[in-house]
Amino acid sequence: MSLSGRVAFVTGASQGIGRACALRLAKEGASVAAAARNHGKLNELVNEIVAAGGQAAAYALDVTDEEQVKSAIKAAITQFGKVDILVNNAGITRDQLVMRMKRADWDIVLQTNLTSAFLCIQQVTSSMLRQRWGRIINISSIFGEMGQAGQANYSASKAGLIGLTMAIARELGSRNITCNAVAPGFIETAMTDVLSAEFKQNAAKQIPLGRVGSPADVAGAVAFLASDEASYITGHVLNVNGGMLMG
Repeated sequence: MSLSGRVAFVTGASQGIGRACALRLAKEGASVAAAARNHGKLNELVNEIVAAGGQAAAYALDVTDEEQVKSAIKAAITQFGKVDILVNNAGITRDQLVMRMKRADWDIVLQTNLTSAFLCIQQVTSSMLRQRWGRIINISSIFGEMGQAGQANYSASKAGLIGLTMAIARELGSRNITCNAVAPGFIETAMTDVLSAEFKQNAAKQIPLGRVGSPADVAGAVAFLASDEASYITGHVLNVNGGMLMG
């Protein structure tokens, strides 16, 4: 799955799934533009990639700010010459039962998880159209497919990413630009660290493979979809959930 000569822009790259994706794409030979709000953690990531012989740069970015999205992607294109691969990974949760959920918590989750993907896609499309090659990969969630009590905002945002994926796949497919989604199940990240051991054990019992996933499991799927091996796959949702949701 060589990505030599490719440039990847990864949002939410400072930790968890985004960090794992950046490391895996770099391992496969891509230059990585790593974007997130935590510049300190981004610099650690960049240093790790460079120490391993790769190329990377950090871009401080709040994905809910359209002007920051424009300037960060413009800076990445200026530095690396193009963007071939976009991984829309940035995401947050603000969980609450729907009858108690504040409008502000609904809005910020939709802005961070869904609207940001739209903004980033807009900014990389010109670069991809010029070279008639592109890979757009949106990180959705199992809960965008099956819903989750207490996560109406999160589930809606992740379901929206699936619809966005299919629309973009139809819109850009004729230009050799694919757009796919990866839908992780229960993945061990900072977002799940706050959950109790009992909750995690019960969750594992619902997974046919008998274990929760790791960020590396998701990164492998992303690397595949970013490669030429997946050139005839578009508008697809690749489930990485240990069999927790089938069909």
